[in-house]
Amino acid sequence: MVMHPSSKPSTLHLVIHGRVQGVFFRQSMQREAQYQAISGWVRNRSDGSVEAVVQGEPAAVDAIVRWAQRGPERAQVERVDIGPGEGDYSAFEVID
Repeated sequence: MVMHPSSKPSTLHLVIHGRVQGVFFRQSMQREAQYQAISGWVRNRSDGSVEAVVQGEPAAVDAIVRWAQRGPERAQVERVDIGPGEGDYSAFEVID
């Protein structure tokens, strides 16, 4: 990812609700993140939701948030809670 001096990366924390576990959500999100040059992480939560932190150029972060609102083909996303995220990431990881 090429960083321009005037562009500051955007970091958001997402919690994705719905049928989002057991549908390859994390792996699909990692693939989409790599395509969009997004860093951060994604993991399943014990309540059945998926949690992620996404970081990158603002337009790329917007694109992956839009992707998360749909998810992969077999997912049924009900809603995505979006808040500010923190941290500094160099890659996008699936956390078990």
